[in-house]
Amino acid sequence: MKNICLTVFLLIVITCCHAETDLEVMMIANVIHAMERPSAVIATLCWPLHKKVQLYSILAGENVVQINMMQILKPGHIPQRHSQDQHIIFLVDLGCPDIYEYFVRSKIENHFRSPFRWIIIDGFNNGTHKSIIPQSLSNIEVLLDAEVLIARPIDNSTYDLHLVYKISHTNNWKIEFYGNWSIEYGFQKAYQLIDSAALRRLNLNGYEINICYVLTDNDSINHLTDGVNDHIDTITKVNFPTTNHLLDFLNAKRKYIFVETWGYRVNGTWNGMTGYLVREEVEIGGSPMFFTSERIAIVDYISSPTPTRSKFIFQQPKLSYENNLFLLSFRSTVWYSTLGLIFLLFLALFIVAMWERKRDQLKEKDADILRPSLADVALLIFGAACQQGSPVELKSSLGRVVMLILFLTLMFLYTSYSANIVALLQSSSSQIRTLEDLLHSRIKFGVHDTVFNRYYFSTATEPIRKAIYQTKIAPPGTKPRFMTMQEGVKKMQQGLFAFHMETGVGYKFVGKYFQEAEKCGLKEIEYLQVIDPWLAVRKNTPFKEMFKIGLKRIQEHGLQSRENHLFYEKRPKCTGTGSNFVSVSIVDCYPAFLVLFYGALVSISLLIIEHLLHKREMLMIRNCYMIPEPPYCS
Repeated sequence: MKNICLTVFLLIVITCCHAETDLEVMMIANVIHAMERPSAVIATLCWPLHKKVQLYSILAGENVVQINMMQILKPGHIPQRHSQDQHIIFLVDLGCPDIYEYFVRSKIENHFRSPFRWIIIDGFNNGTHKSIIPQSLSNIEVLLDAEVLIARPIDNSTYDLHLVYKISHTNNWKIEFYGNWSIEYGFQKAYQLIDSAALRRLNLNGYEINICYVLTDNDSINHLTDGVNDHIDTITKVNFPTTNHLLDFLNAKRKYIFVETWGYRVNGTWNGMTGYLVREEVEIGGSPMFFTSERIAIVDYISSPTPTRSKFIFQQPKLSYENNLFLLSFRSTVWYSTLGLIFLLFLALFIVAMWERKRDQLKEKDADILRPSLADVALLIFGAACQQGSPVELKSSLGRVVMLILFLTLMFLYTSYSANIVALLQSSSSQIRTLEDLLHSRIKFGVHDTVFNRYYFSTATEPIRKAIYQTKIAPPGTKPRFMTMQEGVKKMQQGLFAFHMETGVGYKFVGKYFQEAEKCGLKEIEYLQVIDPWLAVRKNTPFKEMFKIGLKRIQEHGLQSRENHLFYEKRPKCTGTGSNFVSVSIVDCYPAFLVLFYGALVSISLLIIEHLLHKREMLMIRNCYMIPEPPYCS
């Protein structure tokens, strides 16, 4: 506590002894405050103690909210970043010893890059040196995303401030006038200066940028812009004009590099386009690629220009492939109500038949009269339900009313049942909603033959996706079912076939081959666990913000949308559902055939049993005449 009080006391004494604020301190404070951004100052200064105290006091005292930290280093020390990178300002006095070594270490730590800011005080120039670039900074790579501000005294009361950068380490220095400071007017920022460095430096003056594209077909290099075979390497062809617009916007030359794959990790190294980005041989990948967790650490994603994904697409199978249509016609409550009604009619018929038999004393030989027998009543109701009529009837008025109610009721039920069957024959099943449903269905599979499809399907580890590949796409002992887009879409049209394809390209073939009514039953299920493809740039590229600005401008002006509309189709709209002819297949009638088959078996079995019983009865009668004693003649 005593040491703290002593330190505070000494600072007060020093400040009071040097009450007049140094001009250099005032200039620095005015420039930092003019930035109007939260700042954490890390200073390497060879100033007297009172001058450092003045800087701390004026920065912290004028705007406590804006200045959230100030760290003063001894020359030769490496700064420790205790704040967010975008807040840090490195304040350096070129008069300090070993300043070049400090710059070299900062360059290794990537401090001369965005989002860090630098204020370098070149107090030794004093207006005598023509070169604005100090000797200690001349060999340091200060690229165009850096904000390095050099303050040079013109006279005892005036400073000029300039921003310096290079487009690349082989290019000459670029200098931007930032403003000037005087004791009379304070800091005056250049009127034409735009706050964003990326916007100020969009003109690259013909600098050559390497750009990489993925072409899986060698012939695609001859058809990047003419629309021939636009279903092959579509993702590259749709973005080739876009990236050319981008480089034209930046006034940059270009060098094309073509590879066969987007790039995957093989034996610890990356191949394809991703490998070029990792090795910093190209600045941007012109073919958008999937946003995966493995690539996030090695490349930067800047834009998603093409809204397309790869999915399993199939025609929803008929309802009869998943359900028994003859049970779906009515709800369970309707079935229960129908059975209850038939049971009531059965009781009514049986009671009326018994009443008529007792009232009229009819004989058994009256074959056209319904007998009060459970079997006869049941057969009558069954025939009425099947719309077959009845050979017997009830004679009384009450009996005829009951018979009329029976036939009317069953006629309406039969009509409703038949109409529902016809409607269900034209319906599609909606039970396939997930990959697991698709796996356990009777649908066959196919996959568009592309590099990324072969990679992601063969390396899938999630149980359902792995089972799909091992059982549906590449079963042991068979050729993997990778095929062309045209072949897959035609098989999909035939039904019971799910084809994994890029939706934007595949729907062009769907529109070409499918009838209008066939487009209504299409179903999509996503397999790849990725989002839309994104354009990628190499890590720490100084052009990153410029690429973002350029691509955003291209999208705003509609150039990207134009290319997307030329190459990609949206999901076709469902029109003309009523005009589709639905043929009835064996699968639709399978339950009815089962009933017919089992009914035939039962009838043949009953015929055989009746025949055997008849033979047994005839044998008993014959034996009765030969031996007229029990048990044969009982």
